Amino acid sequence: QVQLVESGGGLVQAGDSLRLSCAASGRTFSSNAMGWFRQAPGKERDFVAAIRPSGENTYSDSVKGRFTISRDNAKNTVYLQMNSLKPEDTAVYYCAARDSSFRSSVPSNYNYWGQGTQVTVAS
Repeated sequence: QVQLVESGGGLVQAGDSLRLSCAASGRTFSSNAMGWFRQAPGKERDFVAAIRPSGENTYSDSVKGRFTISRDNAKNTVYLQMNSLKPEDTAVYYCAARDSSFRSSVPSNYNYWGQGTQVTVAS
């Protein structure tokens, strides 16, 4: 059974940093694109960042320059380093994997999802 388990969320102050982790089990995703999405209350799930097996990445404009996605294929884990956090970054953050090596910003293109981790940024 494939599982993606996020961790590292929490309550922080504006300007602080957090590092999210997503550990995969049940199969290896070293050849697959991985992504991070977020969903605030009453809003749609939005793209945050994605990374190819090679490490090539892409970001939404709202987080570019502040967030960094990375992966450790040996550990079957993807990370999201979030710096200079803002109150508008408050959301549930989801890790996702797709059955393709190509990045995508579209949630429906991802085949596997974690349960999410809450990030709350206080002003």
